[in-house]
Amino acid sequence: MTFRQQRTPWDPSAPVYETEAPETQVLTARPPETLERRTRARRTPDPQAQWSPGKATAALFALATVACVAALAATYFFFVRTTTGQFIDESALVEAVELSGTAGKAATKLLDWLPTLSVVIASIVVVFVTILRRRWSAAGIAMAACVGANLATQILKDLLPVRPYRGVETLELNSLPSGHTTMAASAAAAVFLMVSPRWRPLAGYLGGSFAVATGVSTLINQWHRPADVVAAFLVVGAFMIPAGWLIIRRGPRWNVWNGYGGHWASARVWLALPALTGLAAAGVAAYALLSIGPTGQEISTISYFWAGTALIIIAGYLATVAGVWLFGLAARQPHARRWDR
Repeated sequence: MTFRQQRTPWDPSAPVYETEAPETQVLTARPPETLERRTRARRTPDPQAQWSPGKATAALFALATVACVAALAATYFFFVRTTTGQFIDESALVEAVELSGTAGKAATKLLDWLPTLSVVIASIVVVFVTILRRRWSAAGIAMAACVGANLATQILKDLLPVRPYRGVETLELNSLPSGHTTMAASAAAAVFLMVSPRWRPLAGYLGGSFAVATGVSTLINQWHRPADVVAAFLVVGAFMIPAGWLIIRRGPRWNVWNGYGGHWASARVWLALPALTGLAAAGVAAYALLSIGPTGQEISTISYFWAGTALIIIAGYLATVAGVWLFGLAARQPHARRWDR
C-alpha cells in the first residue's frame, strides 16, 4: 500500500516522498462451532472408562454370594447335625483306608507341598500381573479376599459346635471347613480375578482342577471328610465373588473382552471340560449310592468313598463353571479393543 505526500500551500517546494507501510494482516476468528466441538470432545468421557456391568449383573453377584452362604449353612446342617449326613460323610472317610497305599503317599506329598505351592503360584502370577499391567487396586482386593477366606475357615472351625452324637462312631472334633482346600481354592481364585477376562476360562479350569485335586487328596489321606472340602469351596466363593465385583467396577478398562472363542484361552472347551467332568462324577455318585442295599450293605467296600469323591468333583467344577460364566457375563463388551490384553 503506497501513500503520497501532498505539497502544503505554505511550502510549495517541499519534495514529495513515497513511503510503503506494512500490509495489515487480518486475523480471522475461529468459528464458534469449531471451538464448541473441541470443548465437547474434551468433556466427553471415555466409554470404556465409564462402562459399568449394570444393576442386573450386580444382583447376580449378590445372589451368588448369598447362595454360597446358604449352601454353606445347609452343608453344615446336613452333614454334621443329621444322622444320615454323618453316616455318609464318615463312611467315605473310613473307606478311604482302602486307597491309602500308593494313592495315599502321592496325596501326602501333594498336601505337604500344598501351602508353599499355593502361595508361590499365586504370588508369582499376582505380582507379575500387578507390575506389568499396573493393577494395584485389583491386587489389593484379591489378596484381601484370599486372606479373609482363610481366616474365616479357621474361625469357623473354632466357633462351630462339635459334632453331636447321632449313633455314628466319629470324631467329635469339628473339621469343617478344610483349611488346605481353602488355601488352594483361594489362591486359584486370586489368580482368576487378576488375569484379563479372555484368560479367565483357562485360569478357572486349571485353578478349579487344582482345588478339586487338593480336596480329593485330603479325603484319600483321611484328613478331611467330603463335606469339609465342599464347605471350603463355599467359603472361598463367599469372599471371592464380591471381591471380583469390586475389581470389575474399579477396572473397567481391562475387564472387557470379545466373548468366548476370541482367544484360545477363552475357548468354550474350558467350560465344556469341567461341565462334562461334573456330569460324569454325578453318574458315579448315583451308581455308588444305588449300589448300596436297603439294609446299608453295599456291593463294593468303597461305594461311599466314590460317592464322596464325586461330591467333591461336582462341587468344585460346578463352582468353576458358574464363576467363569458369571464373570464373563459381567465383563463382556461387544467392542473390546486394546485394553483386553
